[in-house]
Amino acid sequence: MLRQMLNAFAMLLVFTIITGLAYPLAMTGLAQALFPFQANGSIIVHDGKPIGSALIGQNFTSAKYFYGRPSAAGADGYDAASSGGSNLGPTSKKLVDTVAGNVAKVRNENQLDEQKLIPSDLVLASGSGLDPDISPAAAQMQIGRIAKERGLSAEEVRNLVDHHIKKRQLGILGEPRVNVLELNLALDALKH
Repeated sequence: MLRQMLNAFAMLLVFTIITGLAYPLAMTGLAQALFPFQANGSIIVHDGKPIGSALIGQNFTSAKYFYGRPSAAGADGYDAASSGGSNLGPTSKKLVDTVAGNVAKVRNENQLDEQKLIPSDLVLASGSGLDPDISPAAAQMQIGRIAKERGLSAEEVRNLVDHHIKKRQLGILGEPRVNVLELNLALDALKH
């Protein structure tokens, strides 16, 4: 019986070292060596200061910036510690009212008429509430407002959007998308 206990304890010790120390250290070392940007949170640095992650949506409220998806993460949205959707179903009056309010807001901010279709990603939160990307159509819908606010031509802003469209991964996975933080940084970098 004592021999079995010693064997069990030895196995526990060996597997604790392998799975609790060796494997995590090896994976961390490989990630740091092969993919340091991603392994460190895909942090975007501007003027020597970290300003956000390419993987987490942020709330842009100034009319001179592109807006991302609405967020249901946390009480005020965009709270990375409270990532998650609203869990409201399609028959929920609160969801219908929220979406109707978002549609009215997008139409008003971008001076759109009632017949103009609005991409769903401008009025519906993602499952995580922190999606950093919008569809190319959602970015293009905001070009007029951005150009007017910044005193740029619509063509300049359109070219910037087109330059920041990311294609499907491996040509088949996902949808084309635009990272809002990266696009807004590029917008700030435009010189006149």
